[in-house]
Amino acid sequence: MKSPRQVRIITSLSLGVVLVSAFAWLTLGHVTGSLKRVDAFAGLKTRPVKASTAVNYLLVGSDTREGLTPAELKSLRVGSTKSAAGKRSDTILLVHISKARDKATLISLPRDTYVEIPERIDSNGKTVAATHAKLNASFNWGGAPLLIQVIEAKTNLRIDHYIEINFAGFAHMVDALGGIQVCSKVNINDPKSHLVMSAGVHTLNGIEALKYVRTRDFDGMGDLGRMQRQQQFMSSVLRKATSSSVLLNPLKLVDFFNAAMSTVQTDAQLNSGDLLTLVKQMRNLSASKIRTLTVPISNVNFSASGLGSTVLWDPVLAPELFQRLRDDVAVVDTVINAPTTTGSTGTKKGVVTSSTKATPTPTATIVDKFNTRTASENPCGALK
Repeated sequence: MKSPRQVRIITSLSLGVVLVSAFAWLTLGHVTGSLKRVDAFAGLKTRPVKASTAVNYLLVGSDTREGLTPAELKSLRVGSTKSAAGKRSDTILLVHISKARDKATLISLPRDTYVEIPERIDSNGKTVAATHAKLNASFNWGGAPLLIQVIEAKTNLRIDHYIEINFAGFAHMVDALGGIQVCSKVNINDPKSHLVMSAGVHTLNGIEALKYVRTRDFDGMGDLGRMQRQQQFMSSVLRKATSSSVLLNPLKLVDFFNAAMSTVQTDAQLNSGDLLTLVKQMRNLSASKIRTLTVPISNVNFSASGLGSTVLWDPVLAPELFQRLRDDVAVVDTVINAPTTTGSTGTKKGVVTSSTKATPTPTATIVDKFNTRTASENPCGALK
């Protein structure tokens, strides 16, 4: 039986957790009001039917330099805002959150994916005929609406919300979390991303983390290796952001959300109430229930006329993956193996005998045809 003093201590701690959490939610409700908006679904008419209450977010990492300080630009070595005018899609992630809000799937879409871009109106008001191009060209030519139109046509999956984050937003959010831990099994010296890092575990600040998720030329895997490192990095971010050191620290939460909201753009339909509801629903989501993967690919070096090397999706596995998301079913299968019975024969005093032995309980086998990872896996795990 607990003593009165122990009860008072437990009660005080419980009240403290409640008050801290309440303050955190109030703060979240305040900062989400500063979201920048983009008309992400402008002009979209024929769209996939929404099959369930699961939510699909399109997360785009833009390479615009806006918001970076001169010191950050110098450290990152990506040129100034003026010298790199405009923006391109550096990263494209599809995030599926189950209707029960207890599972999440993060899918990397290669920016060099070979796609058909429909007829469009260009910036000069002229009609441009439909053409084939790389996926990131749709973002360059028509921003979020054209990118969403192309992805929905290729996946038959309805995008519910759009979130765009630039270099500055990414770096500042990492710094607000106190840095993110990554692991490399080999030394990295990439002259293009300017990342120099020894093998092992490192905690990276915002600018170094940005170099890490952009590096692609040191291991011979190109964009595929980069996407998998991005997935591992996102897993580390999710582990850090959902840890008690962040969730129960109002000041750190304030810094994180202020950093995000100052540079993130979302679709006009995504409001603070939606975010509050989503965060509350997902606060018990464990890292083991978050899976990351790259869309199944059949050819990473498909030569297309006038486009150079492009990426082709697997004609069987990719449609199956997106059908699973539409139906909101698991992307990995659990096969239950029935109890087995083994038999043996022998002789005893000249008489033939036999016996059987049954496995007491069935066993389960995980079938992962899409090569997924979970956010709880060791960051030093091998790329797939």
